[in-house]
Amino acid sequence: MTEIPIFPLRSVLCPGVALPLHIFEDRYRLMIDRCIEREEPFGVVLLREGQEVGPLHGQVAAIGTTAAIRRSGTYPDGRLDILTVGQQRFHLEGLDTESEPYLVGRVRLLDEPTGPEAEVHDRARRVGQRFLEYLELLQPDGDADGPEIEIEFEVEVDGEVDNEVDNEGVDAADLSPEQRRELLMSAARRLTGTDDPTALSYVLTALIQVDLSARQELLEAPDTVERLVRLDGLLSRESWFLKQGLRPIILDPGQPRGSHA
Repeated sequence: MTEIPIFPLRSVLCPGVALPLHIFEDRYRLMIDRCIEREEPFGVVLLREGQEVGPLHGQVAAIGTTAAIRRSGTYPDGRLDILTVGQQRFHLEGLDTESEPYLVGRVRLLDEPTGPEAEVHDRARRVGQRFLEYLELLQPDGDADGPEIEIEFEVEVDGEVDNEVDNEGVDAADLSPEQRRELLMSAARRLTGTDDPTALSYVLTALIQVDLSARQELLEAPDTVERLVRLDGLLSRESWFLKQGLRPIILDPGQPRGSHA
């Protein structure tokens, strides 16, 4: 059991996936300053109800992810921009709401079992292929403005943050819809070509367009095989809807990327 600062967000952070945040509220500025000074992570948990700012009203998820601060920048007024990377899942055993201005959680760090070894790599290949098919279906027609989804986030490789699937320095505004589509699919093929099923399961959890409750359920899967099985089902379902001309409707989208408290 260990204690870490807790940051409740309308977002689900997965291990190995980057999350940029803009911090302006005093208590979280203090929390982040201390984490940077001590070179310690904080914990991100999904806030199921309520808001990140102000008093904590509502429920936080029991499973969260520790977030390491990889880069930070400070504005003259004290606001912060930080880049975090998810490290390890934890179970939130209890919350201390009194000792600090921010929440402090008593957490138990969780292992990452893969599940049946004979099954996990086959599952990963199948889900990777299904994701590519899903991504193709998400793309707009050739005369539309651009892709429905962009692969622009960072993943952690060998302890370093790497822009794994960037646009290779190309300005998407200068490309035709067909070129943007091919650039996106090329990045997705590189991403799904990993030989790490657990990393793949978390990256696809971050990318699939589902509501926060479904994403949280994927994070909470007991092992990699189970997460891949659930992803397979979700991707199959969402692909079927797309083939019927039904676009994703996210009922609980949370804050935009880069949001904060």
